[in-house]
Amino acid sequence: MTKKVPASFNKWIDKVKTTFPENEKLHRMFEKCFINTYTTTLQETEEGLPFVITGDIPAMWLRDSTSQIRPYLIVAEEDEEMATLIENLVKLQTKCILHDPYANAFNKSANGEGFQQDKTAMTDLVWERKYEIDSLCYPVQLAYLLWKSTNHTGHFTEEFNQALHKIIEVFKTEQKHTEKSPYRFERENVRQSDTLNNNGKGTDVSYTGMSWSGFRPSDDACMYGYLVPSNMFLVVVMDYVKEIALAFYPADQELLQASAKLREEVAAGIETYAKQPHPYYGDVYAYEVDGTGRKLFMDDANVPSLLAAPYLGFCEKNDASYQATRKLILSRENPYFVEGSVLTGIGSPHTPDHYVWPIALSIEGLTAETEAEKQAILEMLIAGDGETDYMHEGVNASNPAEFTRDWFAWSNAMFSEFVLSLCDVYVKGSPLSK
Repeated sequence: MTKKVPASFNKWIDKVKTTFPENEKLHRMFEKCFINTYTTTLQETEEGLPFVITGDIPAMWLRDSTSQIRPYLIVAEEDEEMATLIENLVKLQTKCILHDPYANAFNKSANGEGFQQDKTAMTDLVWERKYEIDSLCYPVQLAYLLWKSTNHTGHFTEEFNQALHKIIEVFKTEQKHTEKSPYRFERENVRQSDTLNNNGKGTDVSYTGMSWSGFRPSDDACMYGYLVPSNMFLVVVMDYVKEIALAFYPADQELLQASAKLREEVAAGIETYAKQPHPYYGDVYAYEVDGTGRKLFMDDANVPSLLAAPYLGFCEKNDASYQATRKLILSRENPYFVEGSVLTGIGSPHTPDHYVWPIALSIEGLTAETEAEKQAILEMLIAGDGETDYMHEGVNASNPAEFTRDWFAWSNAMFSEFVLSLCDVYVKGSPLSK
């Protein structure tokens, strides 16, 4: 059953119509994509907290739920009920992290649904336990942006403080994954990207200062353990933790010191190990490294990605290393860059060959520097809906009628955020708003 859309959404729907007065298909697409999370994915836990399913999967990912709700921070600036809803989502995410900081997706109740046969330390509340750095970063980002957008602070509770400590503890443990990590994950009788080798520990790594991640934000296994875009996100989030700690937990010197030290070590690790010379593009960021010299030059469509570095706040759009990296990953040097007759952009090993992801196109648009590039990307997104008026996971770059996931709320939200940016509307406090 769909929910009635609050009247506060109309301002932004009308804003797009005013900015693009002749583009009726865009008007229709934006409205449908913008309201999609609110009308179709919001449920409620027994405690009365908002539970945000991804769309066609009845579980809540920490990453997806944040990204799906993020455009509504713009609505929440003037809509107290929306601000309270987002505050309560942060409270639920906080409970999830304290329950199991290694889990990426959760059930609405302890019903034992999901991947309970995986070889890892599961509980009935956990849908899936693929450890990903970004799953711990996104809720902190949402908590920070809610504060900056609305001045709501009710989510900065003692529980949230405990969750920040837990997040840092896990990140620090995973800096020395081989020696210290208790985390193991194996899934039987599946493709290699759905499980970790080496008895569930993943490929061996050496210390770099960066923090290890078992899986990418696509939920595919990392080839090498240090996932660079996620470590970039970690650096930004530790800056958020510092600002939050100073404002709301000033007596907690341990939190301040631990977050600052972790940020410094991870940032140094990125500079030392992740920035690599490329024969064609100069100094670029690798997508993954292992600390022993092995590196992977590519980018994946899911966020955090290398393409998204300015969107996340790790660097400016005009940063030299970012621009060199951008040229690489938007070329055939990236094995997941796709050129089709309708769409050109970044895909993913998570979906079939020759499929471009609208999420990646939206990020490309948000981080583009010229209006011409932004307009070209908008036109591709409009052409790539498969005549459904919605975004999808992956889309055949030469035949948009072929796509994966016709109900994928994260992609709809990302498209909405890109379109709003073309109207000069950004989430307050976000890096691109400055």
